[in-house]
Amino acid sequence: MPTDERLPAEPTAVPPASERPSQRPSQRRSSARTAVVWRVLRDLLVERGAEGARVLDVGGGTGGFAVRLAALGADVVVVDPSPDALAALGRRAAEESVSARVHGVQGDLAGLADLVEPGSVDLVVCHGVLAVVDDPGSAWVALADVLPAGGLLSLVAGQHHAAVVARAMAGHLQQARDLLESPPAPPRRFTAEELRADGEAAGFRVHSLHAVRVFADLVPSALLDAEPGAADALLALEEAVAERPEYLPLAQQIHMVATRA
Repeated sequence: MPTDERLPAEPTAVPPASERPSQRPSQRRSSARTAVVWRVLRDLLVERGAEGARVLDVGGGTGGFAVRLAALGADVVVVDPSPDALAALGRRAAEESVSARVHGVQGDLAGLADLVEPGSVDLVVCHGVLAVVDDPGSAWVALADVLPAGGLLSLVAGQHHAAVVARAMAGHLQQARDLLESPPAPPRRFTAEELRADGEAAGFRVHSLHAVRVFADLVPSALLDAEPGAADALLALEEAVAERPEYLPLAQQIHMVATRA
């Protein structure tokens, strides 16, 4: 694992298929895409003390992570620009009996300073948001400002090299060449080195970088549907390579864990 300062060891157990809510290929693939991030995020929160932890989920949408964090005992504020997503968040929280611990606020990362008191949050979750902000540098500063010293950041961003490969494999060769030579404006993608440098420049201490979705987008859905044990094997494989730095350039996404210095 590429680590500046190692956090407590993280268990790597993958839940069996019988413990997951659906066996449809699309949902099996979705589970493989998010399993690494959720495992790390869950264990960090439990290690720090989940009960009553103050969590800010920026761009958390319908609550895929927020509701699960609330189920662990955290108080979660989801900031998202979509009223429809926030309505779905409310319904999901009610279904899981965590409405008292999940609060939706309409807004975005650019206006975070007007919504959240500086240094008032224990954990910031920011997954997939850097891709669409106008000024990533300012976004990093905004994330740092809501955290106290030692506060945790869980950040997921698209990885540049894998995007080039994906376009080439889909037959979009000119798009792959264009992306290789001149990375576009939003949606932005980043290399591991860029994420580390940007985080450190904003006052974060980077603890780990995880490779996410190395294989999950490549395995055919027909295989997950027809091959016994394929879903569990895919999850196990994603877990096995997540902390190996040589797989970071192959990952569709990178998950960063950092603390405010």
